[in-house]
Amino acid sequence: MRVTYSDLAKTIDALTAGEADEVALMATVACEVHHADDRFDWTGFYRVVEPEVLKIGPYQGGHGCLVIPFARGVCGAAARTQEIQLVPDVEAFEGHIACSSSTLSEIVLPVFNGAGDLIGVFDIDSNQPDAFTEEDAVELSAILAAVFGRSMI
Repeated sequence: MRVTYSDLAKTIDALTAGEADEVALMATVACEVHHADDRFDWTGFYRVVEPEVLKIGPYQGGHGCLVIPFARGVCGAAARTQEIQLVPDVEAFEGHIACSSSTLSEIVLPVFNGAGDLIGVFDIDSNQPDAFTEEDAVELSAILAAVFGRSMI
């Protein structure tokens, strides 16, 4: 099964409308994205909990790393640079942290709140090589911006 991003965006928007709690939003997004595509083997968030430190947040799949410093791994790189990391082969990524031996490729997107502050990263691992595309990066970024970039009153 391959994700249809327009349908996924509508579903996530309907499920998260009016919700301000970041953890609740993360849980809903992780669940919906995880079950939308067979390529997505592990789907979840790492939250910024202190300067230069990510801690695991809501996720779907096997266990994840509990703590990731900004200085290490693909998630750390996404947080440090505040840029999407599209990694076709995790073994070729210097400093990759192997939270799961089944991960072959990965995409990690920075997540910003309505004020533009980095609140975490959204990590999707695949047990398939070169599983992610620029379309995935663009569409997932749009979903994250719509959900977490809302002005909450």
